[in-house]
Amino acid sequence: MFLPIPRLPKPLFTHKSITFPLQFFVTITLPSPHHQQLQEQPEQEQRRIIHEPKNPPLENVSIHNRSYWTKTIHLLCTKDRNVDEALRLLDRLRLHGYHHDSLNLSSIIHALCDSNRFDEAHHRFLLLIDSGFVPDERTCNVIIARLLGARCPDSTLRVVYSLIGVKPEFVPSLICYNRLIDQLCSFSRLGEAHRLFFDMKSRGHCPNIVSYTTLINGYCKVGELDCAQKVFDEMGESGVVPNSLTYSVLVRGILRMRDVERGRELMSNLWERMECEKDSNASNAAFSNLVDSLCREGCFPELFNIAEDMPQGNSIGEEFAYAQMIDSLCKVGRHHGASRIVYIMRKRRGLIPSFVSYNSVIHGLSKEGSCMRAFQLLEEGVEFGFCLSEHTYKVLVEGLCQESDLPKARRVLELMLSKKGVDRTRIYNIYLRALCFMDNATELLNVLVFMLQTNCQLDVITLNTVIKGLCKMGRVEEAFKVLNDMMVGKFCAPDVVTFTTIICGLLNVGRTTEALALLDRMMLNHGVNPSVITYNAVLRGLFKLQLAIEAMEIYNGMVSRGVAANCTTYTIIIDGLCESDQIEEAKRFWDEIIWPSKVHDNFVYAAVLKGLCRSDKFEEACHFLYELVDCGVSPNIFSYNIVVDSACRLGLKNEAYQVVREMKRNGLAPDAVTWRILDKLHGNKRSKPVFVEDSTLLSRGWIQETEMDEENMQMKQIETEVQ
Repeated sequence: MFLPIPRLPKPLFTHKSITFPLQFFVTITLPSPHHQQLQEQPEQEQRRIIHEPKNPPLENVSIHNRSYWTKTIHLLCTKDRNVDEALRLLDRLRLHGYHHDSLNLSSIIHALCDSNRFDEAHHRFLLLIDSGFVPDERTCNVIIARLLGARCPDSTLRVVYSLIGVKPEFVPSLICYNRLIDQLCSFSRLGEAHRLFFDMKSRGHCPNIVSYTTLINGYCKVGELDCAQKVFDEMGESGVVPNSLTYSVLVRGILRMRDVERGRELMSNLWERMECEKDSNASNAAFSNLVDSLCREGCFPELFNIAEDMPQGNSIGEEFAYAQMIDSLCKVGRHHGASRIVYIMRKRRGLIPSFVSYNSVIHGLSKEGSCMRAFQLLEEGVEFGFCLSEHTYKVLVEGLCQESDLPKARRVLELMLSKKGVDRTRIYNIYLRALCFMDNATELLNVLVFMLQTNCQLDVITLNTVIKGLCKMGRVEEAFKVLNDMMVGKFCAPDVVTFTTIICGLLNVGRTTEALALLDRMMLNHGVNPSVITYNAVLRGLFKLQLAIEAMEIYNGMVSRGVAANCTTYTIIIDGLCESDQIEEAKRFWDEIIWPSKVHDNFVYAAVLKGLCRSDKFEEACHFLYELVDCGVSPNIFSYNIVVDSACRLGLKNEAYQVVREMKRNGLAPDAVTWRILDKLHGNKRSKPVFVEDSTLLSRGWIQETEMDEENMQMKQIETEVQ
C-alpha cells in the first residue's frame, strides 16, 4: 500500500581524510582550480601561463640561497595562505638537495593550524621527530603552543613525549604545561592533569599562580572540594601566594556545593586580598568570577549586599563592578534584580549605568512581560540621554501593544523618532507591526495618514503591514481599499506578499470566490507571479473551509504553472485530506506524488501518521512507520510519539511498548512526552488519595515528596517493561 518503491541503499558517508606520506614534506600534486581553468582556455593562452610559473625555476636561483627560499616559503604560508603550494615547493627543493630548517618547519605548522588542519600539523611534526630532526627548544615550544590551539591534549602530549624521547633534555615551557593542564581539566581528567603537574615539577619547573589556580579550578568543577583545598594549602606551603582570582575560583566551587556559610568566610579573605592586589586585571577577573558564581548559584541576597556595601573598596572601579552585576543578572534572567542594581547606582551612588547595560535591562524586562517597569526605566533614562536600540524598541513597543497600553507605545515611538540618524520609515514599520497585536484599525490607519502628512516615505513593507493588520482584525474591505490605491499608482506597486496577505484575509472570512479571482487574474494582470508560499496559503485556507476539491484544483494549477511544491505544500494537503475524511485519497497522494518526488520531511511523515491514527488505522500507521525506516528514512521522535499515543488511546499496551523498542533500536531515546503517553497505560496512579491519620504527615512537602517517589517508581516500572 505505502512506499511501493524498493528499499533504497543508505548513503555512504565519505569523510575527507588526510593521507600522510612516509616523509614529512612529500606531497602528491592534485588537480587544482587553476589546472581546470587552464583546460578551459585556448591552447596559446595555456602555453603562456604554463611558461610563466608562480615561483621562479630552481635553475634561476641557487639551491644554497636559503634566505630566498625561506622567505618564499614563508610568504606562501602567510601572505598567499597556500600551504599546499609551500609543501610542493619544498618537495622540489628536497629533490635538488635542499635541507629544511626550523624556520621552514615553523612556517608550515603555523599555516596548517591557521587552516584548521591541526590533525595534519600534529602528524607532520611527529613524522619529522621520528626522522631524527628536532628543532631548537624555542621553536619546539612555539610549535607546541600553536598545536594547543586544537584543544586536543592527547595529540599534543603525544608530540611532547616524542620530543622528550628523541631529545631527553628538552623541557616544555611553563606556559605550555599550564595550557595542557587546563585542557585536561576542561575534559574532567583531573588525575592526568595532576600527574602532568608533578611531571612539570620533576623537570625543574616551579609551578606559578596559574598552575595552581588551574588545578584548583579543575577540582572545583568536578565537585572535589577536598582535593581543591589540599592544592590550595600546598600552594601556600610552596611559597606561591594565592591571588584574588585563586580565591574567587575556590569560592565558586564552594558555592556550587551550596555551602554558603563557608563561602562567606572565604569571600572575606577575598576582599582582604583584593585590597592589596597589585594586578588590577586579576582583581577585575576575580570580581567578575565571583559575581557570576553568585548569580549562577542563586545567591542573590549576597550579591545585593555587595552592591550596597561595596566591600572590595577601591580595588575595583564602581562602574565596572555594577556593570558586571547587571550583566550577570541579565544572563540568568533576573532582569528585575538588574533594575535594582540600576536603582542603587543612580539613587545611592550617583552613577550613570552604561547605555549597553541599561539597554540590556530594558530589553530583558520587555521580553519577560514586565513592560511597565521597562517603560519606567526608559523614561528615567531619557534624563541622562539614553536612547533605545532598534531591537529593544521593537520588543518594548510590541509588549506595550499586547498589553493594550497605546499611550505608552506612542511615547516610545516619539522617543525613537527624536533619535538622530534613524530610518523613520523603518521605525514606523516596527510600530505598525506592533499595532497589529491590538484590535485597533483606527490607530493603524491614523499612523498611515500621519506618515503621509509628515512626508515620511511609505514603502511596500509599510503597506503590507497595514494590510496584514486590517485582515487580522477582519477589516478586509479597508485592506482592499489600500490594495486598490497601490494598484492604481497612489502608492508603491504591490508585490507577491501584498496579494498573498489579501488572499489569506479573504479566505479567513469565507470569501472564496474573490480570493481565487485575485489569485487567477489580478496577480497576473499586475505582473506578479504567485509563489509557492502564496499557493500554500490558499491551500491552507481552502482546506480550513472544507473545500478539498477546490484545494486540489489549485494544487494542479500550481503544478501546471511550473511552481514546484515543497514539504509545506505536501503537509498541508495531507492534513487537509485527512481532516476532510479522505484518507484513501491522502494515501494515494503519498504513493503517487509525494514519495516519487523525494520532497518530504518529518512534517509530512507526521501528517500521514496523524491521519492514519485519527482514522483508527493503527496497523497501517505502524506499517508506514516501519517501511520508512526500511527505506533509509529516519523519522524523528514526534512521528514515534504519534503512533505510541494512538496505541495508548486504543489500550494496545504491547504494541505501544513495541513501537518504543523500535524507536530505541533506531537510535532515538524516549523523551518526556513519550513517558507521559505511556503513563496513560498505568491508569495515572498518582491521583490515588492519601489516607494518613497523623495530620502532620499531610503537609504539602510530604505529599509532594510522596508523589515524586510514586512517579519515579512508576517511570522505573515503565522503563523495565519497555526493555
